Amino acid sequence: MITTKNVENIQLLPFLTTDANNLSWLGYGCLNQDRTLIVVNSIGAALQSLYILVYFYYSTTKREVLLKVLVLLALLAALYGYFTCLTPDKQRSHLGLFCSTFTIAMYFSPLANLAKVIRSRSTRCLSFPLTVTTFLASSSWTLYGLLLSDLYITVPNVPGILTSVVRLWLFWHYAPGRDKPYRPLHA
Repeated sequence: MITTKNVENIQLLPFLTTDANNLSWLGYGCLNQDRTLIVVNSIGAALQSLYILVYFYYSTTKREVLLKVLVLLALLAALYGYFTCLTPDKQRSHLGLFCSTFTIAMYFSPLANLAKVIRSRSTRCLSFPLTVTTFLASSSWTLYGLLLSDLYITVPNVPGILTSVVRLWLFWHYAPGRDKPYRPLHA
């Protein structure tokens, strides 16, 4: 975004869902007094918020971006109010289920460009480094959840692995130059 000074080929949805995901897991980590969840998701929420600010700065549709961010913040505030009214046992299960849902949404959000990738036969609108990072992160969280025997951490990260594999396949299938059946001759 900073290099091109625009957000033309970049979707806001992955940033929003990832920020909501980080903030939700931060709450879950605080509830369970899990330092790993607290530290990682504090950093993640700060970075995602920064990405959203940069997106907003370079966006030509600032009002639309601001509206989406405000709707997300209102939703998170309402859910926070809801969770504080529950007993600690119900807080863990309800917040765990909510976090799981947002994690799955976060992992599926980059696939919003799937039709565009297939139609254009190009992965230009996908980020290869983000795909690799998502694969590594979702694999790590899956293993961490297994280690803790916490299904709220384990289960929602499996789709992250699967969607990353789909995107990696798309990068392989629509690699630059694969559509050329011949190699140019050097003069």
